[in-house]
Amino acid sequence: MQEQNAALKIMISQGAEAIVYRTTFLQKSAIMKERFLKVYRHPALDTKLRSRRTITEARLLAKSKRLGVDVPSVYFVDPLNNRLYLEEIIGLTVKQYLYNLSPSQIEEESSELDNLTQNIGRTIALLHDGEVIHGDLTTSNLMIRENSSLVVIDFGLSYAGSLPEDKAVDLYVLEKAFLSTHPNTERLMEKILAAYGRVSNKCAQVLIRLEQVRQRGRKKIAFG
Repeated sequence: MQEQNAALKIMISQGAEAIVYRTTFLQKSAIMKERFLKVYRHPALDTKLRSRRTITEARLLAKSKRLGVDVPSVYFVDPLNNRLYLEEIIGLTVKQYLYNLSPSQIEEESSELDNLTQNIGRTIALLHDGEVIHGDLTTSNLMIRENSSLVVIDFGLSYAGSLPEDKAVDLYVLEKAFLSTHPNTERLMEKILAAYGRVSNKCAQVLIRLEQVRQRGRKKIAFG
């Protein structure tokens, strides 16, 4: 089965930790994520880290689904080869969706954008209240299925965490992604945070921390 999948795999992206392939699994289209060797690490440590991170990613995807978050289904975990076989999501990333809109469309009030911001805020709140930190919340890691459901992808940097600081940094990463990649989206980010606050039962300290994280970010920019 592994040989068959290897013959069919097509690389679609490479990150700092893994290569992502389009492939098949049990005759279904799938995504295979393979963590690759880091030559600067001791071989035994590298093997242990890659295997552990592969298992952790699979576990947190499964947990997120139990929390009511739409994430890719896990088809198979192969910790010996540091591979995850996942559902292939058919749809657009939020990044692509926003790029397809004109500046005037982004600035206008629309039910479609309102639904998107509500879904993003709600989804992150469910993750955080379930003590899942995504670690790389960007508009490239949020997808919209053909049925309009919002999907969170790429849990490669995710971890279990309950600290308001960790959740605030998660939100700050998303905020920076919105404001640096998509001009004039401040209003959208405000709506995302408002939706987050309505859904989360633990948001008060997180939002206070978020402002502190912003201040640290501004000082870093100012003083280098």
